[in-house]
Amino acid sequence: MVGIQVCGQDIRCSTGWHVGTGRALSLRRGGFKTRPYLLLLCVFLFSCEQPTPSRYDFVLGTVCNITLYNDGKAKIYDECFARLHQIEDLMSVNKTGTEMDAVNAAAGIRPVEVGDDIIKCLRAALHFAELSGGVFDPTVGPLVKIWDIGGDNPRVPSQAEIDNALSLINYKDIVIDQEAKTVYLKQAGMAIDLGAIAKGYAADCLEEILVRHRVKQAIVDLGGNVLIYGEKADKKPWRIGVQDPRRESGAERGDYLGIVEVNGEPKKQMTLVTSGVYERYFEKDGKHYHHILSTKDGYPIENGLMSVSIITDSSTNADALSTTCFALGYDKAKELIESMPGVGAVFVYKDKTLRVLNCPHFILTNEEYSIEDGV
Repeated sequence: MVGIQVCGQDIRCSTGWHVGTGRALSLRRGGFKTRPYLLLLCVFLFSCEQPTPSRYDFVLGTVCNITLYNDGKAKIYDECFARLHQIEDLMSVNKTGTEMDAVNAAAGIRPVEVGDDIIKCLRAALHFAELSGGVFDPTVGPLVKIWDIGGDNPRVPSQAEIDNALSLINYKDIVIDQEAKTVYLKQAGMAIDLGAIAKGYAADCLEEILVRHRVKQAIVDLGGNVLIYGEKADKKPWRIGVQDPRRESGAERGDYLGIVEVNGEPKKQMTLVTSGVYERYFEKDGKHYHHILSTKDGYPIENGLMSVSIITDSSTNADALSTTCFALGYDKAKELIESMPGVGAVFVYKDKTLRVLNCPHFILTNEEYSIEDGV
């Protein structure tokens, strides 16, 4: 069931389900950024307005929850979830017959005609690949596949397998023909994986639906990619809890270390997306292997970070930036964030310190953590 309490109490927009990492999440393998535990973030609304019932569904490799306050008409919910399923059926690389599966299957052979969604999402991914110098790279598919973290058979690949996968990663070998609406991968064996941006793109697509139907307030939670739309009826800020990423300490999904206050505006969205080492991982011989893989050496990135949260007005950008900034590390990510107006970030380290950028309304609530330079 969906856990919702009102009138001064916390309201959690996500379900309280514990989602396992077995076959139920097999869609993720090379497909979408999923969470073994659903609740990445909590959204708290301190007011007495009664929300209309929310609706949830398993799509994009995770449980997605939508709450339309005072506008919860069935046809709007239907349209929103139909759109999510449409995006999944276009972008998943684990389902046969999808456009992305066809593009990957034709790598090194021929261009494949695709629709506007693939081109728009892929162009956004290529933008961040350029910004990051290839640290974020949508052609990471071969590397994701051999590690299979979050899939049915996660393992540590051989160095030969990793080297081969790395040789196939090069975003500059993607050719988009805007007029013909085709995508071509120059090397055989290449594979696009939009898992680090697809849910953000999907959330932005839902915003278009909310605008069209003149919805006043809504929360969209796509497995932890949280989009806040509109202004609260009492004009008070929305409050988004940032997940405590520690697992060894017994922290559970829904335990948060701080709160970001967001001032909602009519017909506008704000979004918060987090990437972290606790999202998908496996352990072998006492070592923790998480899913954020380096496009340089092919292994899970080790830079002292546990998570990076991005706060901005574009869910597509937030989704891509959370992974990009984690991979870049704080110093380089700081330069990138400070070059982008309207983007805030919270970096959480293994030593329980935080760096906070362009996010003046972040409130640290867990006394075990401390904020260092970068505020």
